[in-house]
Amino acid sequence: MEATAVDGLGFAHFLTQTDGVGRTVLAVLLALSVTSWYLIVTRTIANTLAQRRADAFLARFWAAPSLEAADTVLADPALDNPFADLARQALKAAESAAQGQRSLAAAGGFGEFLTRVLRNGIEQEAARAENGLTVLASAGSAAPYIGLFGTVWGIYHALVQIGLSGQGTLDKVAGPVGEALIMTALGLAVAIPAVLAYNAFNRRNRLWLARLDAFAHDVYVLLTVGKPGGDTMSPHAHGVREGFALQGSPVSAAQSGALRYPDSTPTEGAPNSLGTTPREA
Repeated sequence: MEATAVDGLGFAHFLTQTDGVGRTVLAVLLALSVTSWYLIVTRTIANTLAQRRADAFLARFWAAPSLEAADTVLADPALDNPFADLARQALKAAESAAQGQRSLAAAGGFGEFLTRVLRNGIEQEAARAENGLTVLASAGSAAPYIGLFGTVWGIYHALVQIGLSGQGTLDKVAGPVGEALIMTALGLAVAIPAVLAYNAFNRRNRLWLARLDAFAHDVYVLLTVGKPGGDTMSPHAHGVREGFALQGSPVSAAQSGALRYPDSTPTEGAPNSLGTTPREA
């Protein structure tokens, strides 16, 4: 008799005995779980592909002998990634500056204009990288409490039913209360993967944006100082002229230093205007 009563308990029995509030709690937990796992799988695949494309692009970009050759790399759609987008925006800004186009966006000199373009590109990628993290954070923080609410609600109804039946023995109480605790277990099952994924993606985003920021600094130095190897950049390479001022008047090589970073000679450990520490490409 007791074995039959125990066999009748479980999750299926809990579903048949719970009311509308309990079913709503279960539906919310199920929705959070499905959404979290969808974001975990899709973002993992997207991040892996983005990493591979970035590695391939950077290897080809820095192997290019000149900025003209780098254009060919940027034109390859297979290497489309945030690093390529940032390089395109920087080269486009350099061309606009060389053509003497005047606008509020280009005010302040070529160095300031290029810095703003690179910063905007980094901020846009930072916004894209955060897509879905809010859902994971919400699921990780709210799911345990939602499950706990379902447990409390289930225990309340179980105790009410036991009180009405007039049978308050331990064997009559343990079963319904144990079933109600399923809600807490489900809440933890939803929250733990979401929290772990959020932390993993958050760390990946920090490393990704730090790498993108370092690349932006390298591109800035390339366009304002010269080509890799110490050669002076060609006056007509991508329309960028040495010491070119956006107001349309050329300046001397000494004055062109004002268009660079505050310290045009990168020194290890010294922060630059993009907020990064100069590092080698």
